[in-house]
Amino acid sequence: MPPTYTPSEGTGLEDTPPAAPVLYAEQALLGALLLEPARLADLDHLAAEHFGDHAHSALYAAMRTTPVPDPDQHHRSPVWLSRVLEAARPQAPGLTASYLHTLVQRCPWPGHAAAYARMIQADHARRTVREHAERLAQAATDKSLPDAAATVLARCDTLSSFLDTLSGRFAPHPGSLPRTPHPAPARRAAGAEAQEEEQALLACATAQPSGLRRMRWLQPDDFALPRHGQLFTCLTALVHRREPIDPVTVLWEAQHQHLLQADFTPADLIDLLATPVGTPEHWGEKILRRALLTQAHTTALRIRAFTDDAANTPHQLATGSRRALADLTALRTRWQRATHAPATPRSPAVPRAGPRLRATAASPATRVSR
Repeated sequence: MPPTYTPSEGTGLEDTPPAAPVLYAEQALLGALLLEPARLADLDHLAAEHFGDHAHSALYAAMRTTPVPDPDQHHRSPVWLSRVLEAARPQAPGLTASYLHTLVQRCPWPGHAAAYARMIQADHARRTVREHAERLAQAATDKSLPDAAATVLARCDTLSSFLDTLSGRFAPHPGSLPRTPHPAPARRAAGAEAQEEEQALLACATAQPSGLRRMRWLQPDDFALPRHGQLFTCLTALVHRREPIDPVTVLWEAQHQHLLQADFTPADLIDLLATPVGTPEHWGEKILRRALLTQAHTTALRIRAFTDDAANTPHQLATGSRRALADLTALRTRWQRATHAPATPRSPAVPRAGPRLRATAASPATRVSR
């Protein structure tokens, strides 16, 4: 029985998890090529970086750079094997001649080399989709980025482009959707800053209800605090019915929507709407931006879950990832509508009295009276 394989065998990395199926495919392919180097001519689509094991990648790259011998000469002498090993060792010093013989033993049938190559490509596609998902998740949560929304959308485009390429490389088949359960949605953080911005939006929209008619790009689900989203629904309902809007009429609508509770009294609502600062559009953009980043993070986690499930084929990965991106794409469309709207004149910033609400130059904070 052949010895148990460990990734990068012969490099001293014996304390590793059990070998994944793709590593057996890598071994089988390399063994086929060691036996019949002429088969390299049929593998132009396979690159060294497609291999998951570093030593295997180095060995395949060495095969690509070492002139293929004449078949009869190769059967008579192992010169080519020695040259390949010598070319690969600078990148993988642990490779040995005995491991090359192990690879030969691990090849069930050299004529199946093309099938082994497709397996290697499929696993590389899975790893690449995961890398794109990781980058998307990182951008969505990195508070140091100067323009996180733009970075998130750029990485979303890169991921979408790779999914298109993936669809072109692998044939579709029945059962195109992954069966992987969706991970539990990340709980949206409703921190102090998010709550203040949402309260500012509600107060400004009450003072300037005409602005709501220009803000169809904002939806109740965009709010981090569900109660604020419900109050936004009250405001949009009043605007739709063309009814008078002020803190009292909003309070009356909130009562009809069962929003007044022991922990949220009429006085609390009146106080929340009492001090409008800035414009509804400004605060709405901030709320939508946070929703965009949250959705991007949720989407990335879902796609990562697909890639963690080795049962998914490349076609299922592409189909499931596109489905996961659909909600983010819809939110992105609204974000673009919000940020490309005609700019309105804004007044110099005047800070609101209060310890927490932050009014910036980009957020002209003027108390509105009607």
